[in-house]
Amino acid sequence: MKIVFTGGGTGGHVNPALAVARFVRMRHPGAEIVYIGSKGGIEEKLVPKEGYPLELLDITGIQRGTGFKEFKENLALPGRLIKANREARRIIARFKPDVVLGTGGYASYPAVRAASKLGIPCAIHGPDALPGKANKALARHADAIMLGFEESEKYFKDKSKLHFTGTPIRDGMIYINPAEAKKKLGLISDEKLVISVSGSMGARDMNKHFADMFAIEVKNGMPFRHIHATGEFGYKWMPEYVRGKGIDLANCPRIDMREYIYDMCEVMAAADLIITRAGMNTLCEICATGTPAIIVPSPNVAENHQEKNARALEARGAARVLLEQDCTGEVLYNMVVEMLADQTGLKRMSEAAADMAVYDGVERIYNVLAGLIKANR
Repeated sequence: MKIVFTGGGTGGHVNPALAVARFVRMRHPGAEIVYIGSKGGIEEKLVPKEGYPLELLDITGIQRGTGFKEFKENLALPGRLIKANREARRIIARFKPDVVLGTGGYASYPAVRAASKLGIPCAIHGPDALPGKANKALARHADAIMLGFEESEKYFKDKSKLHFTGTPIRDGMIYINPAEAKKKLGLISDEKLVISVSGSMGARDMNKHFADMFAIEVKNGMPFRHIHATGEFGYKWMPEYVRGKGIDLANCPRIDMREYIYDMCEVMAAADLIITRAGMNTLCEICATGTPAIIVPSPNVAENHQEKNARALEARGAARVLLEQDCTGEVLYNMVVEMLADQTGLKRMSEAAADMAVYDGVERIYNVLAGLIKANR
């Protein structure tokens, strides 16, 4: 079996592809896999760690800014796209894969389009409630369209191509025991745990809101445990910012501020509530663990797709949505206290989230790919 995976720019595009690649290797140890991504994307870090050959295309999306730098980038875009299309076709013609899977991002367009032109079966997977531009453009060329959200069905004309697969999630999110996770984290009796994250880089405004929230927690005797991930950029300035508010975290044992939450499987399973952005991988993990959530969608994403993701959970009672424009440390604190006091409401929210979970997303995607390969032989 020979497969090309393509997609990039963010972990939301790359991680699902890598999860399927691992599953393929488990089923077919001799499978040959090549990953096609974009220069400067997170795939440059993630794919080599998995041990797969990585081919990089020099391609970016339309820059939304109005400065000279953005104007210059957009001016160069048509030429880059032509070159990327040519390079993708060369890579695929040389490798001769049995199937190509695109998981979104601008890098996926040239590779899937080239596979279609060469008569190679190709599929796309979209994790978001609102399909990305690349997947919308590729829909007519793909042999199969896999959906992470059933709500995104309405954006595609040819329903015969659609397969609801959900989005791959980490095994640890499925099999971990909440009681064991709480014990491992040292939670005692009915102690409540709140976790908060604002993206892998760390959104500056959100981190400021969380610092304000820390101050209110300290003032009120720290009524719950709070683990906060600042993100890479956030950790460079937030510790000093917190100290500037008169908070000495060394004397606040119930507030744990980290750059990342590396043990997220255990922490999420143990948590009573999570405050987070609306990236699709995170939302899938919320559903898998049944963790009640306050979702603050990022307003700085293409076509506002994070709010659409968040609203899909809210509509089913699986989360509460707070827009960033309405967000403050005080608002966050009051929402948390209110929700933690309503155990019946938290239980309903947890059950609603769990009802949305798709635990076998990887296998569903694999079965679609295997079906395409079989049909082409």
